[in-house]
Amino acid sequence: MIVDANLHQIVRNIAVDLLRKSSLWSSDTILEAAGRAAKAGNGLGVAVDVDLLAAELRLLFSVSNDDATILESHDPREHVPWLPDRKGQIEWRFWRRYITFIDRDFGMAPSSVNALDEVTDMVLSRLEDPGRDGPWDRRGMVVGSVQSGKTANYTGLICKAVDAGYKLIIVLAGIHSNLRSQTQLRIDEGVLGFDTQKSRALKNDTPKIGVGKYSPGETLHIHSLTSSEEEGDFNKRVAGTANIMLGSDPVVLVVKKNSRLLGNLLQWVTPPGQKTIRDVPLLLIDDEADNASIDTGPKKGKAQSGEQVTAINGKIRSLLKVFDKAAYVGYTATPFANIFINPEAQTDRHGDDIFPRSFIVNVKPPSNYVGPTRVFGLAADPDAGLSGQPSLPIVQQIDDTAAPGRFPPRHKKDHVPTELPPSLRRAVRCFILACAVRRARGQVTKHNSMLVHVTRFTDVQEKVVQLVRDELLPLQRRLQFGDGARAPTLRDELRDLWEADFVPTSAGMKADAGAPMTWTQVEAELVSAASKITVMPINGMAGEVLDYKTHEAEGLSVIAIGGDKLSRGLTLEGLSVSYFLRTSRMYDTLMQMGRWFGYRPGYLDVCRLFTTRQLVDWYRHIALAEVELRREFDYMVAAGRTPMQYGLRVRTHPGGMIITALNKMCHSQELKLSWSGVLAQTTHVPRDQGRVATNHAVTEQFLGALGQPESGEHLTTRIWSQVSAATVAGYLEELVFPPESARAAGKQVADFIRTQSTKASPELTVWTVALVSSRSGKPANIAGHEVGLVIRNPVESVTGDAFPLRNANIISPDHQALDLRQMPFTEQSVAEAAASDIIKKDVEEIGDGRWKTLEHLALAITANRIKQGRLKGNGQVANGQVIRELRPKQRGLLLIYPLNLAEHGIDLPVIGAALSFPASDTVDGVDYRVNRVWDTAVEDDATYEDEGDQEVPSSR
Repeated sequence: MIVDANLHQIVRNIAVDLLRKSSLWSSDTILEAAGRAAKAGNGLGVAVDVDLLAAELRLLFSVSNDDATILESHDPREHVPWLPDRKGQIEWRFWRRYITFIDRDFGMAPSSVNALDEVTDMVLSRLEDPGRDGPWDRRGMVVGSVQSGKTANYTGLICKAVDAGYKLIIVLAGIHSNLRSQTQLRIDEGVLGFDTQKSRALKNDTPKIGVGKYSPGETLHIHSLTSSEEEGDFNKRVAGTANIMLGSDPVVLVVKKNSRLLGNLLQWVTPPGQKTIRDVPLLLIDDEADNASIDTGPKKGKAQSGEQVTAINGKIRSLLKVFDKAAYVGYTATPFANIFINPEAQTDRHGDDIFPRSFIVNVKPPSNYVGPTRVFGLAADPDAGLSGQPSLPIVQQIDDTAAPGRFPPRHKKDHVPTELPPSLRRAVRCFILACAVRRARGQVTKHNSMLVHVTRFTDVQEKVVQLVRDELLPLQRRLQFGDGARAPTLRDELRDLWEADFVPTSAGMKADAGAPMTWTQVEAELVSAASKITVMPINGMAGEVLDYKTHEAEGLSVIAIGGDKLSRGLTLEGLSVSYFLRTSRMYDTLMQMGRWFGYRPGYLDVCRLFTTRQLVDWYRHIALAEVELRREFDYMVAAGRTPMQYGLRVRTHPGGMIITALNKMCHSQELKLSWSGVLAQTTHVPRDQGRVATNHAVTEQFLGALGQPESGEHLTTRIWSQVSAATVAGYLEELVFPPESARAAGKQVADFIRTQSTKASPELTVWTVALVSSRSGKPANIAGHEVGLVIRNPVESVTGDAFPLRNANIISPDHQALDLRQMPFTEQSVAEAAASDIIKKDVEEIGDGRWKTLEHLALAITANRIKQGRLKGNGQVANGQVIRELRPKQRGLLLIYPLNLAEHGIDLPVIGAALSFPASDTVDGVDYRVNRVWDTAVEDDATYEDEGDQEVPSSR
């Protein structure tokens, strides 16, 4: 049943229902559905533009969604699977009306509705069954993208959790009252179904809003002790008089992250003398979990009893500790701070820190999401095989703001701007045009917003507000009453801007543009569009509130001018034009300031972002760091790791940017990572039979395609010396190793090899591949070759899904010289190697000799470095680092080790690998900030000491 729905929504929903009957959609079927819906609309007295409706439907049904990925703990003592068995028994009343609401009122794409259903099930199933006897405690995190729909995600989770039996839901919603208020309104619409400004407890006569319209004749009992008013945060007095008993009807609270308010909440839920709340299942949703929730104390290792933690972090942990049934889910789009949380931090008073030890979900945004990589493009990353990606043509770089009377960098709070830069005056005109285009496209009642963020000082913001009003008001009058004898007229100016900017931009963005418009159509809407625009300050001094809800029927058009309050979480509805100068050197702060990310259905081509070249470059770098972080996460998922085992790294910036606040990175360190001159080897092998079988099959296929080896025979090592880079890269990409051995296989190393081999001066083009055999090992057949399986005893008494190899080694000391020993080299090639800058000093010290092989030269250099005290060892085998310095840049070495782990219950040969990369002066190492788990993994991966061969880790 549809109650009080917008008539256009009714017509659109009719068309959507018609299209849902088929799984195949085309332009013809969409146009046909739009025509049939338009006829139905005519019967309702609605005039529908069929072409505009069809354009809207094409965008809606072209959306696709990738599956979310998840890292999770597999400890059966911590979690009992429950949702599959109970799913058919739960009525899902709250969820049913919410999914109807987002489908009918929000107009979410059908594929996105299905994706939301799946991901909320994924999260709920990792929480505990609320009916399970306590005590239990679940900690998780959901990673989304900025402005990608995280609120819709956790609103859906709340509905399902209430249906399943969770009794108290606490949503921590940012540090500003306006964000808390906006979040409460979303909860009112999506969960409660009534307006908390009118009533905080459900009553028979409470007016229905949002989901409340989709449960006619049915009363779903749920209450809130907070409201969507600016001052509607948790209040002990209100809570004490509400006459609501915890554990009966479900209760939802939306609370600001404020230590005083959280302390009051903690006192309310724990009456005097009561230390534990039993049988009241708590779900605590931490929105913007990287902001204010992190304990920023500089502690290492486990905390001691009574140790102090930061105030808000301590209150969150205490809330979780006091309930015997508690679940915590943090939501963030910028998890840079969260991955640096110490997973071992714990105090007697507060319990464990909020590290997401139970699960981490990586939610992929749908195809219609406009994120950093689309807006700003992607900085090239040759080492990882990522080519550059251009920015959208909606980005306009500006350089006219630094004059003393405008917005100079590093100005003080008493700065007085006296004029708007021409670029901001142009931005205001672009906003008028954007509003007019949207009206011409039928989006008459949609909200329109413009963001102006040029200073963090509220006093300066107030002066900017007045300057913008002084600019806007004459424009509104000129459009409405004309310019008289003034030439050119404002309409002429706007037409020139339309033809020079909007027409070519829309033409170049056909896939993302709305319906094409003529100037005549746009001009007809200029007066109506401009006259609606108001200018509003958004800061602590402003008495006005950015209230889209009140203007829902006709749409609000606003130029919002502010600073910190516009920086995180707050959604600017229908944001089309952004003017952004505010600089921050922190990745997460800059990303959160990007309010222009999100969804722009039917009007992306009229959006504009005015900012500086430096900020464009910074955002492109952050976009690359985010892509890498998500790629690392997915690799950990493929390797079957748990949150407590995951090791993640974040690319740092060479120009002084930092990833997050320094006090949030106290459990991390910086490394320089590259494969140049590196020995990358398997230090951990899978114990999972499926992964062992996969690696065995991939190896058989790889070796079988190489043909007959050039040397080696029965039970001896087989060698192929002319294998292409593409063949080796393809093989490595298919191997599945634990993350501790991630540098020895996977997409990253494969992309590195491909990139180096296709440069203008190619490197790593030819590979020697060796299938290592042990004469004393158990015979086995690998791809038709009889070899002796290698013994590499793993560490005993280990648990988990990986065997760590003893001393973190798979390679034998002399194996890196295998290709240097087997392959003949000319005197010229030896001379070229000896003349390189890397070993020039060694050659001068040992004198000029006539070495017939590079191995002989490597042995001589090794002996010299031992003599000089620069290496440890006995000099009987060539040092691996020296070998890699001498190996020609065009040649790499891949050693494949079939291991015998039958004593550990694995019958198939377990495949391990080692890669010996030549040193290169054309590869730029990349600096990364790494968390404690990655640091341990890389340290193990780089350490190599056996029989006198000491490797110096190049990643240090």
